[in-house]
Amino acid sequence: MAFGHDMVHALADVVELINTSPSTGGDDDLVSLAELQSFVESRQISGITTLTARDLGQVRMVREAFHRVFTAPDQATAVRVLNSLLSETRITPRLTEHDGHPLHIHYFAADATLAEHLAADCGVALAQLLVEDEWQRLRTCAAPDCESVFVDESRNRSRVYCDSRTCGNRMHVAAYRARRRA
Repeated sequence: MAFGHDMVHALADVVELINTSPSTGGDDDLVSLAELQSFVESRQISGITTLTARDLGQVRMVREAFHRVFTAPDQATAVRVLNSLLSETRITPRLTEHDGHPLHIHYFAADATLAEHLAADCGVALAQLLVEDEWQRLRTCAAPDCESVFVDESRNRSRVYCDSRTCGNRMHVAAYRARRRA
């Protein structure tokens, strides 16, 4: 499946957002407004001016809903969770060009909060994956000590680790050493 630039960006945003959660086995990386601001800046999320404690709480709730989509036991459950999230989100599609990106669609309302922005754009990107019958691309890392999520963008849907340089390399080295000992 060919992903457009806006879909790739939204999917990367949702993966990065989910992986800030303690639900993925690490520390909670969104506990302060400064961390939320850092996330917004690092992901180049447009249209966000000021952040409040309410934004932080809302984004954390959206993050957990997205995590439930990725870890759903089946596609029907993922659809149900995503539909619930999208039903609570104001979606106002519009074409836009900004920051050197080609023409693309934003789905969030012009006055949307950060949580609505993420729920709309990332939710629609995930919905598109589900519509295209690509639910299997939403994965959790296969390394036993890692629960990070990722979107498998490989042609043959064969990616199993969140990062080939860390988890993938560590698992391959462990398998090599086990073979050498045998």
